[in-house]
Amino acid sequence: MSGSKKAWEPVIGLETHVQLGTDSKIFTSASTIFGDDPNTHIDPIVCGLPGTLPVLNAKVLEFAVKAAMALNLHIAEHSKFDRKQYFYPDLPKNYQISQFDEPIAEDGWIEVEVAEKGKETYLKRIGIERLHMEEDAGKLVHAGSDRLAGSTYSLVDYNRAGVALAEIVSKPDLRSGREAAEYASEVRRIMRYLGVSDGNMQEGSLRCDVNISVRPGPNAPFGTKVEIKNMNSFSAIQKACEYEIQRQIKAYEAGESIKQETRLWDESKQLTKSMRSKEGSSDYRYFPDPDLGPIEVSKELRDSWYAELPELPAAKRHRYANELGLSPYDARVLTDELSMATYFESVVAKGVEAKAASNWITGDIAAHVNANRLSYSQLPFQPEQLAEMLQMIQDGKISGKIAKEILPQLLKQGGSPNAIVDELGLGMISDIETLSGIVDKVLSAHPDEVLAFRGGKKKLQGFFVGQLMKETGGKADPKLANQILSKKLQA
Repeated sequence: MSGSKKAWEPVIGLETHVQLGTDSKIFTSASTIFGDDPNTHIDPIVCGLPGTLPVLNAKVLEFAVKAAMALNLHIAEHSKFDRKQYFYPDLPKNYQISQFDEPIAEDGWIEVEVAEKGKETYLKRIGIERLHMEEDAGKLVHAGSDRLAGSTYSLVDYNRAGVALAEIVSKPDLRSGREAAEYASEVRRIMRYLGVSDGNMQEGSLRCDVNISVRPGPNAPFGTKVEIKNMNSFSAIQKACEYEIQRQIKAYEAGESIKQETRLWDESKQLTKSMRSKEGSSDYRYFPDPDLGPIEVSKELRDSWYAELPELPAAKRHRYANELGLSPYDARVLTDELSMATYFESVVAKGVEAKAASNWITGDIAAHVNANRLSYSQLPFQPEQLAEMLQMIQDGKISGKIAKEILPQLLKQGGSPNAIVDELGLGMISDIETLSGIVDKVLSAHPDEVLAFRGGKKKLQGFFVGQLMKETGGKADPKLANQILSKKLQA
């Protein structure tokens, strides 16, 4: 393989493992609660003891089908479960129940908005090969060196074993680390909107495996694929892709070959390193699971679940831009979390101008929510109260400066902005006679500046506005104050 650096094209696909947010596991009633003591959520079925039989959790099927519908996948009327053979300490049965050649859904796509630094934001449709259901494995904790035995050892926690997963396999349509990160982010956003998963990457509720190769130009055959396992942040996905792209290009240009293998991302060293040679499907010796019957999803059931789907992030982004006149950036920020979008829509429903609501929600309010690790649904400051405050600004009862002064109190305890303004005496001064008297006082206190203004230094009007606001504690109606000031200065 040869070619210049500029000619190389990365080819990237993602396998995204989404933990479905059911209360019990995929084939048993054992709990899925995260963070409890090790090995407290296991039973004979999880451990694969003789004589036990798995039974598919109906909620898992519903969540998987809804997720597939949101990803524009075609739902199979008939699918089945298979056994995937591999032997590892965190898999108590020594096989995993998954889906191989007849998955629940195939052939879909999602639209991804890609914002790269220094480049224009663009939309890209990413194909999705399939979504299938499977059970998760347990968790190994590598405990290091045992001083007594003089060897390393590992501990295993089976609490996660048997937890329901939806594995979403993209087509190799991604061409940069940024596209891969944006794709994974959009998949998580969709799952959260649906309510089928919390998508919490820190707890392992969403994990990504990256398949990546490079080729000398868009028309060349695909290169040898390398898999990077268990990426648990969007920044790690982007950095790992960028590192691996350069590693493979350098190897090819040095006349070396790339071997098919599984690698890990080392966050501390910012590089990938070899883990093991990559298995093929034949190594897993798939065969239909004899304990589980076929899965039939009727048209009536599909239609009823489809009717329950919410408006999804991409649709909201388009609507905010086309119907509400927001910028693509504002629409993107507002729709990132469903609770933020819901809060915003509740404010706008009260008749508030969309851009004004967006500025406050994505600015000061978002800073408070993030700093206190809240959801917008947990805010004491209700949408109707924000709408009331914005209406007061629009009506000239308070200035934006006054609104920022009362906002901390509102964010902490809620309440009526009108009542707080009246209680603290912060209402805007809009009386012409009162403002005229204050303007006279300011002009009398600065005769030299008045003469300079009348001599041609018109920029001094800003100085007088500042003095007027200082005199009134920022409560002067800006528009009316400027009118009175201009008239008296030019008299």
